[in-house]
Amino acid sequence: MIVAYELWFKQIILEVDSVRQMFAASVLDERHTLRIISRFNRIVLILNLLVDQFAILETMTPLDFMEFRGYLAPASGFQSLQFRLLENKLGIKQENRVRYNQQHYMEVFHDDPSVQALKDSISSPSLFDLVQSWLSRTPGLELEGFNFWEKFEQAANWWLDEEFYQSVQGASDPDLKKSMMDGYWKKKETFESIFNEELYEMAIKRGERRLSHKAFQGAMMIFLYRDEPRFHQPSQLLSLLMDIDSLLTKWRYNHVMMVQRMLGSKMGTGGSSGYQYLRSTISDRYKVFLDLFNLSTYLIPLNYVPPLTFNMKTRLFIATDNIADLINNFDLESEAKSEGKQKPGGATSRSSTSSLSAESMASQSSEDLSG
Repeated sequence: MIVAYELWFKQIILEVDSVRQMFAASVLDERHTLRIISRFNRIVLILNLLVDQFAILETMTPLDFMEFRGYLAPASGFQSLQFRLLENKLGIKQENRVRYNQQHYMEVFHDDPSVQALKDSISSPSLFDLVQSWLSRTPGLELEGFNFWEKFEQAANWWLDEEFYQSVQGASDPDLKKSMMDGYWKKKETFESIFNEELYEMAIKRGERRLSHKAFQGAMMIFLYRDEPRFHQPSQLLSLLMDIDSLLTKWRYNHVMMVQRMLGSKMGTGGSSGYQYLRSTISDRYKVFLDLFNLSTYLIPLNYVPPLTFNMKTRLFIATDNIADLINNFDLESEAKSEGKQKPGGATSRSSTSSLSAESMASQSSEDLSG
């Protein structure tokens, strides 16, 4: 079973290295995104298999396990070079690692090739680093262009005021009104933590966030406009990154529970504290893409999401050769939205959109997202 795990770890590393190579380009070729998604899907399938394999090991009783446990000493899962390489290549922060018997994890490796491989995995850009750089180039974040972040901040404040503040004003009971007002201000503070760049940077220093402010904006834009053609694959990509993080956490958890079931609180074969050490690794500190999970905290209802301008709609529309259909669809959407309440950051008027030529639409490069 251990050999099977190591073989699958090797395959996952190959997939991660392949994706890192594609992301390492200064401009990500959009034709590669489907290939990246395919690689991530394969990793997800492998991790699902590894998670489920613990059920086979758990068919043993603790007495059955004791019969061969002595043959394993002093070997330990902690000594798995490939698992450490995988963690580093994904982007686990070195300072977030739990120390093993009060020593750095690299100290259990004594051969030069293993030590060098670990050092190389730390010094080279991780998958997290490369994804962060890619997200920061998301089209629509430009201040002189669509300026998504400004529009999103206006829309979020509009939603908070309409849905919560106005409800507070309508409350007659003083105690209820105070409680509702406290809730309103907590929500305002939550959103202020991402809109105020200084507060955001402080959260990064405290280790509460990892993505840069610009990359966080890019991820939020992809989440909100995932139905736009050019964001279809990026949204799948981000979802798969969360799947990988979740499955690794499940793998750790299943490992912990199996160890507790078989060993109780006995010392691990490699000399660690066993269950206590493993339990400490099941935390957010070992999640690489934690910020993607937390995006849900800041989602707003779809009817408050800032509508795309005609130019932005064009940039995110793949079939730019079918200009007439795009113009017609955009005009219909604009008319439908104009019948309801207008939100901050609204779309351009029909007259302004009709003045845009097909030539100006087609001039937007298909490299915008891959940037």
